[in-house]
Amino acid sequence: MNAFDPTIPPTASPEVEFISLTHLNPSTEINPVPARGIDLGYFRRYVEALEEGGYDYTLLPYGSSSADSFVTAAAVGTLTERIKPIVALRPNTTFPTVGAQKLATLDQLTEGRAVVHLISGGSDAEQARQGDYLPKDRRYARTSEYVDILRKSWTEPAAFSHEGEFYRFDGFGPGFAPYGSPIPISIGGQSDEAFAVGGAKADIFSFWGEPLADLRTEIDRVQAIARAAGRTDLPRIWVTFRPIIARTDELAWVKAHEYVARVAATFRNARFDRHGTPQNSGSQRALAFAQASELYDRALWTKTAAVTNAAGASTALVGSPETVAAAILDYVDQGASLVSIRGYDTLTDAVDYGRYILPLVREELAHRRATGQRGKLQAEHVGNYGAEYRQFATAGHVS
Repeated sequence: MNAFDPTIPPTASPEVEFISLTHLNPSTEINPVPARGIDLGYFRRYVEALEEGGYDYTLLPYGSSSADSFVTAAAVGTLTERIKPIVALRPNTTFPTVGAQKLATLDQLTEGRAVVHLISGGSDAEQARQGDYLPKDRRYARTSEYVDILRKSWTEPAAFSHEGEFYRFDGFGPGFAPYGSPIPISIGGQSDEAFAVGGAKADIFSFWGEPLADLRTEIDRVQAIARAAGRTDLPRIWVTFRPIIARTDELAWVKAHEYVARVAATFRNARFDRHGTPQNSGSQRALAFAQASELYDRALWTKTAAVTNAAGASTALVGSPETVAAAILDYVDQGASLVSIRGYDTLTDAVDYGRYILPLVREELAHRRATGQRGKLQAEHVGNYGAEYRQFATAGHVS
């Protein structure tokens, strides 16, 4: 590693907010249980742990066989006073004026905390399970139209009609308004269509964890599209990781190798098995990184993506809390202002991140605001930039 430069990079975000993903029951990739229902006691404990741990947001995921994200988001809003629920919404499942009404209702109930993450759909088979047969390259066009209708439904003071490629209605509105500020809209994806729509229209653009230089190139791409669309309010950047932490880097690697073996076993069984090349560009990209190298930058580990066939956000950050916090700051330095972290031992990890990682990152950002320079965390916890860490990663056992 080159000599540490305390200068704050010009690309660095001055702030960071933390996101988790809310789990509805104790089933995990390292310890799956057959039930797919809601364990209310567990759900309540998980959400309370996020509130107590200082997280800012939680994502309520959506799938054809999972719980409804609007209902679970409303429950999160009721159980917390500060956490902002992010509703994962597929445009094919909810008509846009209805979606606008439901989101505005959630925003009113939570006094302005609602966020929506629009999922255009990366798998033909999953989309077909709920009757959506639109070709993948047209789904983002539908999302673009959906965004326009959402925003107009929230702000248009008089009734309006619409006739577009995907939606048609007459005399709607004025719609039910959000609590105050506009509801943030998030979009993600790695296809050209995702970048075009997200750069032009999203408040937030989301990425899975990937090498720093590659992420910065993708951020530049999103921002260039936003500027070309005449925007001065560039999309916030959201990046997602699956941290594996322990008291030391060495112990974290022991845990990481244990976890990846258990995750691989889970994905070999009938319920989780994945075969062939994934259809979505994000998974293809994650697998390409994994095939090129298992370890990148300070602490990014791709083997967790490889053993799951990149089924969702799956790249890990491995190390002590200090090393992982330093790695997160590397991504903040590239422009990320929203960082999603969720683990493999879901509730325990959520608690540990809140205790040991979030405070370190926030302490560093406070230092930057006070001094105008980076602190010592990134200089002192070098991770993969040092030979000892690479030995731990390869060995996977305590010496």
